[in-house]
Amino acid sequence: MAAKTATSGQTVKAHMTVHDAKAAIDFYAKAFGAVELFRLVEPAGRVGHAEIRIGDTVLMMNDEYPDFGARSPGAIGGSPVAFHIAVPDADKAVERAVAAGATLVRPVQDQFYGDRSGMVACPFGYRWFLAASQEAVSPEEMQKRWTKMLEGGQGPG
Repeated sequence: MAAKTATSGQTVKAHMTVHDAKAAIDFYAKAFGAVELFRLVEPAGRVGHAEIRIGDTVLMMNDEYPDFGARSPGAIGGSPVAFHIAVPDADKAVERAVAAGATLVRPVQDQFYGDRSGMVACPFGYRWFLAASQEAVSPEEMQKRWTKMLEGGQGPG
């Protein structure tokens, strides 16, 4: 029987490559309340693997290993990946992240799909939606609101 790891209960696991995993772990703790579960460090100091928990989700990360194809967003011109964190208060969550060193990308506002959310960029090349659910919106109603928003000349949230 295989040993259980911290991520055994998750079906899909995100694995991030960053340019400074030690600093990233510290930043995610300050910005998002992440808790470090463990890290594996080479004798030279590079983090080969680390796991952090944000809420009920475990994220894996490592420093860059270009020889293995593991490159950070900064090394490849950015990342199309964005993370979404459900929070009780989006305004406070965005304030906390910005105070920790994140850059505000989208200010907090009510969204057509029922969340109040904002977006920040972390110093490690990833974007983070911080969202508090305000109302349950059916897919049909979301489509109506989406269409109305786009017809009104607004872009996506």
